[in-house]
Amino acid sequence: MAAVGGSARSTVAHLLADELAVVADTVVFDLAHRLASPWPAWTGAAHAGGLAALPHDTPLSRARIRAAAAVRRAPQGEWDVLTDGREWSATPLPLPTPAAAWYQLAAAGGWQALVADTAHPIAHDLLAARCADDGASSLTRAWCELPFAVPVLCAQATADGVLALQQAVMLLHAEGLPLQRTVVVLAGSDGRPPAVARAAATMLSARTSAVVHLPHDADLRAQGLQAEPARIRTRTRQAARDLVIAVLYSAYQAFGDPLPDAPQPAPLPTAHAPAV
Repeated sequence: MAAVGGSARSTVAHLLADELAVVADTVVFDLAHRLASPWPAWTGAAHAGGLAALPHDTPLSRARIRAAAAVRRAPQGEWDVLTDGREWSATPLPLPTPAAAWYQLAAAGGWQALVADTAHPIAHDLLAARCADDGASSLTRAWCELPFAVPVLCAQATADGVLALQQAVMLLHAEGLPLQRTVVVLAGSDGRPPAVARAAATMLSARTSAVVHLPHDADLRAQGLQAEPARIRTRTRQAARDLVIAVLYSAYQAFGDPLPDAPQPAPLPTAHAPAV
């Protein structure tokens, strides 16, 4: 999750999936609309039908869900991506809003770990839900309340990025959301993080589960994560390992080690043919 765009959220999701693939059957769900998402370019020609191959009004088998996912190969293994990989000129694909719909899709696909690359700005989402007249819950809350969810909050290690992060954290606290199992990623610092990022990390370390610094990586900035294998520097890879350790530690501390079995969505009732 992130408070604003350009917070390295998709890069963090990619690196987290790279490392989670070592210990779990992992999938990334791309929740952004196609022309606002880097994932179609990152998966290239391997989109394998993608989200467009999974109509919302038709029961889906595990094999069909798996066949729609692109496969990303990492140094430690491989993992899946579900994104809208059609041509840019195709009709925009309506994506489900409820977090539970994506959780059900991951469960039906049989994945053990879901990395959701969310697209909504969480501070706006929380404030809009608070001010709404209908009493509806925020989308951010819905994601945080999924079974064994560990929120990963991304921000740039700049003055503007830290300000947006602090506002988001204040809203998370005011809404009673689980800061104690939230992992914060401060991205983009080259060498020692700037003073504003160090101050933010000190403040947040007492309120969140962990703060991880993701260093600036010129190769990622220039090429994205399209290369196969991606050119990722050693220090970037180490930050990704630190991140997955922080996420798993947060999950174990909150829910138990080993994690219990996650709840399974109820299957659709069997359709009976009418008597003739």
